[in-house]
Amino acid sequence: MGEKAIQISGINTGELIQSLNEALAEEWLAFYQYWIGARLMEGPMRSEVEPELLLHATQELNHAVLVVNRIIQLGGTPILTPEDWFKYTKCPYEKPIDPYIEVILEQNLNGERCAISRYSSIANMTSGKDHSTHQMATQILNEEIEHEQDIEDWIKDIHIMKENFKKLRL
Repeated sequence: MGEKAIQISGINTGELIQSLNEALAEEWLAFYQYWIGARLMEGPMRSEVEPELLLHATQELNHAVLVVNRIIQLGGTPILTPEDWFKYTKCPYEKPIDPYIEVILEQNLNGERCAISRYSSIANMTSGKDHSTHQMATQILNEEIEHEQDIEDWIKDIHIMKENFKKLRL
């Protein structure tokens, strides 16, 4: 964003760049959490859910690209090392120690809910001020909302499947 655009926006670019770097750290961790969880996952509906989680991972990586580009456009420096991801993130990374599908999905759901809060905050911070960042944040926010719904639907389907299985056994 050029000097005049920064002046007109009235936005604190240092604060915005900090928030975007936090989002960047979270995107990298979300990418890995989805990717590794999809690889390790076990349980019902695995064959249906795994490719979708890998798609979510790719979308998280694409979000990171958008965020890095915006940080650079704003004159900032993106996080340069993976060691800094945990210093910047406000979203916890949950190791997929238990590979059961419901556990993996719950971990991803927690991450999506944190991302929804992050991008909602960035969208609110930039609304009516920095149209480019606002547009990027709302685009990513919409995808994160979609991810949350996907995961909630899979968890619901697994619960229904388990309940139906119990009924059959009785």
